[in-house]
Amino acid sequence: MRCDDSSLPPVIGHRGAAARAPENTLAALRCAAALGCRWVEFDVRLTGDGALVLCHDPTLDRTTNGTGPVAAQTLAAIRQLDAGARFAPKFAGERMPALDEALALCVELGLGADIEVKAERGRAYATAAAVAATLRQPGAKLPALLVSSFALPVLAAVRALAPQLPLGVLFRQVPRGWREVARHLGCVAIGADQRRLTSRRAAAIRATGYPLAAYTVNDLARARLLYTWGVTSVFSDAPDIILRENAGHRAARPAPVREAALR
Repeated sequence: MRCDDSSLPPVIGHRGAAARAPENTLAALRCAAALGCRWVEFDVRLTGDGALVLCHDPTLDRTTNGTGPVAAQTLAAIRQLDAGARFAPKFAGERMPALDEALALCVELGLGADIEVKAERGRAYATAAAVAATLRQPGAKLPALLVSSFALPVLAAVRALAPQLPLGVLFRQVPRGWREVARHLGCVAIGADQRRLTSRRAAAIRATGYPLAAYTVNDLARARLLYTWGVTSVFSDAPDIILRENAGHRAARPAPVREAALR
């Protein structure tokens, strides 16, 4: 897949739709699709026995009824945890999915997937290798994909192991040498923290032809401004707020935004 302005939509559901359903769960992916998203973003990291699960934090405490590091648990143990009840009682019993489950659901729902790879210290290569192996399985049906990370060693490893995969580099604050970083890693898209992004830096990125995605945007006025700067896409916990604008019609006032934890 070539990731360009035509493939990345204006709104990407962040962790599925993290203000509307428990983040990084199959319920969140279904919710994002129901709200009208064409793409979703979710985080993956390794369990102690080398499985890839959807989880943003290094620990289980915030989003599940478990405790301690994800990397210290087996997939079987994580499967027993509740990843929905802390968000709302109606989601009780929701499980933390494995990457292959999320990809299969994205195919079923017609969603593109931005897979953000998280890795503990010393596990960058192992995590990248697991991601590459999952995405290179013979005969596997995959959605439109972008593999992204803040961790440059992860991106370098994915590039070496699966050079056909499109990569996106994420920055909290886009450095002066961003273009050299992206070129060295063979990235096709740039992601940036919208709170630290400037119109000048956005213009410089867009002038080179890179799609630019800004995270995390849950305010319509802010999204409008970022689009005027040339931002291609915004990641949103509440994509319905911005999708209503893009659909060109007024709708009932959306529910209050329930903020996901900062990246």
